[in-house]
Amino acid sequence: MNYPIIDLHCDVLLRFENNKLNFLDSKHLDANLENLRAGHVKVQAFAIFISPDIPKQDKIKSALRQIYYFNNYVISPGNHVVHIKEWSQIGQLKENEIGAFLTIEGVDFFEGDIKMWHIFKDFGVLNIGLTWNFSNEAADGVGEDLARGVTSFGREIIQLNNEHKIFTDVSHLSEKSFWDVMEHANYAIATHSNAKALCDHPRNLTDAQIQAMIQKKAPIHIVYSPQFIKQSGGVTIKDLLHHVDHICSLGGKELIGLGSDFDGISEKVHGLETAAQHQNLINEMLKLYPEEVVKGFAYQNFLNHCPK
Repeated sequence: MNYPIIDLHCDVLLRFENNKLNFLDSKHLDANLENLRAGHVKVQAFAIFISPDIPKQDKIKSALRQIYYFNNYVISPGNHVVHIKEWSQIGQLKENEIGAFLTIEGVDFFEGDIKMWHIFKDFGVLNIGLTWNFSNEAADGVGEDLARGVTSFGREIIQLNNEHKIFTDVSHLSEKSFWDVMEHANYAIATHSNAKALCDHPRNLTDAQIQAMIQKKAPIHIVYSPQFIKQSGGVTIKDLLHHVDHICSLGGKELIGLGSDFDGISEKVHGLETAAQHQNLINEMLKLYPEEVVKGFAYQNFLNHCPK
């Protein structure tokens, strides 16, 4: 039996920036449409991520081009991919339809201008991470901690997210920024992070952070990137499931979901190389957990904690 999948992170739009690719079946896309259907993905989040190598004045152009790719390649007529702009639309998807929604992975291209938040909200963005790895006008990231945490501009973004039922993503934040988001965000989420206790990578969450997420009933979506799973090579699905076990042991069983990071990672978990293989993960989960729990990991936990 195949379970529908809700995947909260992929970087397909970034791949279009550097290549002329066919979203339908390009072998150079982990999460092309063919693979999404083969993996029974029901809802896929598409990140707007701006390469840190792009000059600051060109970052907004890259963001707008990625909106273009989403509108013209991903939700193109005939793909049966529906643009999700309100959470309630997920429940209205037909059997042959995939839902797709936009996220922001770092607000560098806002350049401290809150009008940009309103513009991209109108484009349909439903989840915003204040930073990627570096600091910007909104917050510090895991790779550049200036000890500021979330700035006043970042708090303004969080407040608007709260008012409009948009998630604030903690996956790339510095530790101080994380705790600031915990204090101010009504709808916190980790879209693609694992447990630091098992793999000491800056992008992973400490037990204290995971427990804070659990207390706030904030979803925690595990990421398929090997470097966030195990410090040595040859990473398997069973290695990834150790992170699921650990989060469950802290009380997070009903908050765990999936955030693959397909098309944003070069190394892959054996048996999880593309979106077509999501069910390999589900099958391994079924060996360890009851069916209802696995359904939660695949899609239901996220639906249960979506803003209403």
